[in-house]
Amino acid sequence: MQFKTILRISSILLMLFSVTMLPSALVSLLYSDGAHMTFILSFLVLLAIGFVLWLPVYRYRGELRTRDGFVITIAFWLVLGLAGSFPFYMATATDLSFTDAFFESFSGLTTTGATVITGLDDLPKSILFYRQQLQWLGGMGIIVLAVAILPMLGIGGMQLYRAETPGPVKDSKLKPRITETAKALWYIYLTLTSICAFSYWVVGMDVFDAITHAFSTVAIGGFSTHDASIGYFDSAAVESVAMVFMLLSAANFGLHFLTWQNRSIKHYFLDPEYQYFLMIFGAVVMLCVGMLWLTSTYDTLGSLRYGMFETVSILTTTGFAAADFSIWPLYVPFLLILASYIGGCAGSTAGGIKVIRFALLFKQGVREIKRLIHPQGVFPIKIGNKAVNDNVIQSVWGFFAVYVMMFSILMIILLASGMDFLTTWSAVGASLNNLGPGLGEVALDYGSISDVAKWTLTFAMLLGRLEIFSLLVLLTPMFWRN
Repeated sequence: MQFKTILRISSILLMLFSVTMLPSALVSLLYSDGAHMTFILSFLVLLAIGFVLWLPVYRYRGELRTRDGFVITIAFWLVLGLAGSFPFYMATATDLSFTDAFFESFSGLTTTGATVITGLDDLPKSILFYRQQLQWLGGMGIIVLAVAILPMLGIGGMQLYRAETPGPVKDSKLKPRITETAKALWYIYLTLTSICAFSYWVVGMDVFDAITHAFSTVAIGGFSTHDASIGYFDSAAVESVAMVFMLLSAANFGLHFLTWQNRSIKHYFLDPEYQYFLMIFGAVVMLCVGMLWLTSTYDTLGSLRYGMFETVSILTTTGFAAADFSIWPLYVPFLLILASYIGGCAGSTAGGIKVIRFALLFKQGVREIKRLIHPQGVFPIKIGNKAVNDNVIQSVWGFFAVYVMMFSILMIILLASGMDFLTTWSAVGASLNNLGPGLGEVALDYGSISDVAKWTLTFAMLLGRLEIFSLLVLLTPMFWRN
């Protein structure tokens, strides 16, 4: 294990992260909200800590191995989660305990969107900007940004990319060099964010809200600058823009790359996983809208408007709210939370188990039924026109088994802490799937639950963000053997 290399990389990334405090300080000065010193002090403290850690190992050069990449990935999220909590803990406007500050920071970085803060409309603009910025940085994975920068510092990044990149197939690259891959992804990410912000501004948001909501929309994070979330604007046009960019961000970013490279949108409609995603979306929309209309929760247009928006928001694990879906007829909230377990496509900023895994699980189930009827038959599983290797099927089943096991363990812990079943089930699902809003006590915020529950759910957020195995592998004795 290259501990000196790990320390060197972590300290460099901490120093780089400290710079992200400066935009919020500038926003504070621009709006004269009095919170600028919170971010300046955070910047100086984090920069100093990173520099002190870097100084003893700055000359050390060592080749990263795959195991080192996993350690750095986990350490990086934990360190930045702690570093990101500084402004929340220090700011007098938020008045958060250490647990709440860390929870809010980690929720932002993992793009979960679960919040312990209320009274958002009265907070300083700089704090609001900082929350949104955290989600934007976490959206594509800060590690992917790091591998575009670290080669310039003499550090290779392929191991980090493999540990961070979501999806069942981790070895595919858009370009031959990992640095070029990371840069391409970030150019696409930045372009989507810019177009989204401009679109929000065109349909009526002010510049501040347009930029900050673009951050959380493309990141599929769900933080808002208002307690009422997207519902604050009460605008079908704003909701339409949000839906378009949530659906785009839930697609594999490789599709965006191919679309940009070939100047054609046909790849979205030819990709089997995105086809499955759109079919699932259409089915859930019909069920949700139909129930809202049949129960007279809204009129026909209202049922279509709010049912479609909440379906997009929850299915993509964004967590924006145009209405309080937790008070809808009970069938609908459960349906939407269940949809979040599927989530978006592999290689997207969405959470959840991922559409490709659910498609493979379904096809494997169908194959087992066929084998019962024709024991000697050969039934290959295909995605599109390509047969899927049985090793991939086995890894998906392994992932699903561990997912169910971890979900059960986390539920038991929360139930033991005194939470009711509805709150526990939705909170674990919302955290593990990086969704955010749940049902029961956590329908609006997570401020009322116990510290034990918050730390448990923080662990669940990290599990979900790293798709379980990248974190659990560190807990096995075999990993630490030479």
